[in-house]
Amino acid sequence: MIYGMILSMSATSAWVSLLQQHRVIAVIRSHQASLAREMALAAAAGGIKLLEIAWNTERADSLIPKLQQELPDCKIGTGTLLNLDMAERAIACGCKFLFTPHFNYALVQLGQRAHIPVVAGALTPTEIVSAWQAGAAAVKVFPVDVLGGVTYFETLQPVLSDIPLVPTGGVTLHNAADYLAAGALAVAVGRQLFAPEAIATADWTAIIARSQQLIQRVQPYFLS
Repeated sequence: MIYGMILSMSATSAWVSLLQQHRVIAVIRSHQASLAREMALAAAAGGIKLLEIAWNTERADSLIPKLQQELPDCKIGTGTLLNLDMAERAIACGCKFLFTPHFNYALVQLGQRAHIPVVAGALTPTEIVSAWQAGAAAVKVFPVDVLGGVTYFETLQPVLSDIPLVPTGGVTLHNAADYLAAGALAVAVGRQLFAPEAIATADWTAIIARSQQLIQRVQPYFLS
């Protein structure tokens, strides 16, 4: 038991270091596997190294290991995991991290046993502390914009400064750096990065440029 706890602490520490190094997670949502792949490749070409593929993507369990081979410098994980079955299949296909929109104790414990970081979703201080005390590798503050966005996070973070927080749900290219300045460990960006008009026209050059712009804006917060 103690050995397992040491391994879990080591995995959490490594995950926190990885987020401090890269600061941005691209959240890729598309029902089409081919489209999700192109979105991931464009984000990676723009300098984003942490890619979250939504688990409801077509053939996500085969797309994720394929992307990990194509993008060896990136870490590919998945999100919107709602139950143990989803999480078990995600771990089996080689996901490097797991995101949930909610806090579920059993999901967090599964990640600990598999030594895979689980970033559990929470919004209120009670939910955030509960997720952290249960062993989440970090806590996804979601959806942060509904309670005031950066202003809410600036109020929240000082009293929960010992907990690694990853705001998402309303994070944009323009306010991502504000969240990091307020103490966020990293930010997760989805729709605001993958502009619908660019996706609709397969304008991957535009997605690459937006990814580069985001990385440039948060670069002052990178830790080597």
